[in-house]
Amino acid sequence: MANPQRLRYGPRVTEALSFLDSINSLPGIRASWVGRVPDLPLAVGRDEAMARLRGYHQQAIDTFAGEAAPVWCAEQVHGNRVEIVPYISFPETYENLSSVPHTDGLVTAQQGIVLSIHVADCGPIWLADRGTGAVGLLHSGKKGTEGDIFGMAIRKMTAAFGTRPQDVIAVLGPCIRPPDYEIDFAAEISRQASRAGVTAFHDCGLNTASDLESFYSYRKELGKTGRMMALITRDP
Repeated sequence: MANPQRLRYGPRVTEALSFLDSINSLPGIRASWVGRVPDLPLAVGRDEAMARLRGYHQQAIDTFAGEAAPVWCAEQVHGNRVEIVPYISFPETYENLSSVPHTDGLVTAQQGIVLSIHVADCGPIWLADRGTGAVGLLHSGKKGTEGDIFGMAIRKMTAAFGTRPQDVIAVLGPCIRPPDYEIDFAAEISRQASRAGVTAFHDCGLNTASDLESFYSYRKELGKTGRMMALITRDP
């Protein structure tokens, strides 16, 4: 029987957006995105905002992968560290997900594991290897991009799973862009993909700061806002 705590949040908020079609067309791999939750007041600090979002995000995860699916998230410290999951479990996050500390990127080749990150201007990057089935999810903002988290992830996948860069499909989701931010880290991520040998790189081109009906923007809303959620999994 479904958990009644999860039913009270109404319809699911996971959006089937076309910018993820290139990954969702791959057999056995699914990606998803949860944007701004309509009419939910979130002009508060991060912890309170995340607490208010908890039920909506959990329902989206349940819809995406089922209530029993193991879900891992990165701590997100604005660095370039990428880790393989499953990982030694550390204290749980606000959504009762297994958190990997000091990490902004997660990769796995194991089936049935859900990877998750949260963003509000930084770039979410989905990775899917057409050859091995390995997947990844990265949080790439100003500092992560400066540290080439994209290249770090491709090298990690190559060493751990035998990934060939030419087999990787990469998608950059909604993030802040000029003129709303002085640094065009989306353009740098595209260059990093090219340097890493990833030719199937897709940038959705969406600017979080220019559409506050669809996205949360930390910069535009002066830090008092929520977070979007990115998900990816390799089905059993």
